[in-house]
Amino acid sequence: MTTCRTLALSAAVGCFLLGGTALAAGITVHDARNRDVTISDPARIVSIGGAITEILYALGFEDRLAGVDSTSFYPPAALRDKPNVGYMRQLSAEGVLGLNPSLVLAVQGSGPKETMDVLEAAKVPLVLVPETFSEAGLIDKIKLVGHAMGADKRAECLTAAVAGDLAQLRELRAKVTKPVRVMFVMSLLNGRAMAAGQKTAANEIIAMAGAVNAIDGYEGYKIINDEAIVAAKPDVVLSIQRGKDSVAAEAVYVHPAFALTPVAANKTFISMEGLYLLGFGPRTAAAARDLSVKLYPALAPQAEKFKPAALTADCRQ
Repeated sequence: MTTCRTLALSAAVGCFLLGGTALAAGITVHDARNRDVTISDPARIVSIGGAITEILYALGFEDRLAGVDSTSFYPPAALRDKPNVGYMRQLSAEGVLGLNPSLVLAVQGSGPKETMDVLEAAKVPLVLVPETFSEAGLIDKIKLVGHAMGADKRAECLTAAVAGDLAQLRELRAKVTKPVRVMFVMSLLNGRAMAAGQKTAANEIIAMAGAVNAIDGYEGYKIINDEAIVAAKPDVVLSIQRGKDSVAAEAVYVHPAFALTPVAANKTFISMEGLYLLGFGPRTAAAARDLSVKLYPALAPQAEKFKPAALTADCRQ
């Protein structure tokens, strides 16, 4: 009798492991380090990167989140309800590992390097999610996170919704006949502008909205001089809302270099919430739509027909 009970209990536990959060055979994910990471128990996750947190919520895994980083602004419940491990580029290994995670999902570029080295050496699986600023990169990000969670079907649901939104965005963008030149300014300190070049989230969102990046001579974010600002001839300055560190419209208009561009003449300054604009998560198509309308008000009637499916899709089962 005792043997039968033991066998029955073992069978029950085995069924739980196969149907619950633990994955008896493990799941292998190929991450941004070009390495294969095996995940056996995605039950307690530390999510580093606002887009990753947003994807996990959209897939219905908020109950598995042991902690998030300070860029996880959406949904608001993330930072309200979950422990905060700090800014994604200023992490401490103790802060992450102290939450006893069974999986760490971190966007590529998280750091510092010393912290990532410690996390990598720990026994907890660490998956670095590639950060490729493109429509394809966004879809791949969702698929990877879903696969890491053993939820490929949920990820298929979300990627289908996002792909549909991107298709609608392309239709809207096709109506732009004269693209405006946009300069994304991350900061304006002591009169020096830090502007986004190629291969940045800002560059891609500008293109997705049907505009042109006024900066095409370098990659990444760099401080540029007044001559470069005047030569770029931006029609619009775009920035993000960063609390007390936000770039102010008036500071742009009175800047001696921007004063010689159409930006000051036409008072064309746009500021949007940072994760929404640059996060490259499920809401990115909606963000590009909103930016497009700000850049091209005449598109508003067509944009009203664009109802982002990713905002309402039920991909939680």
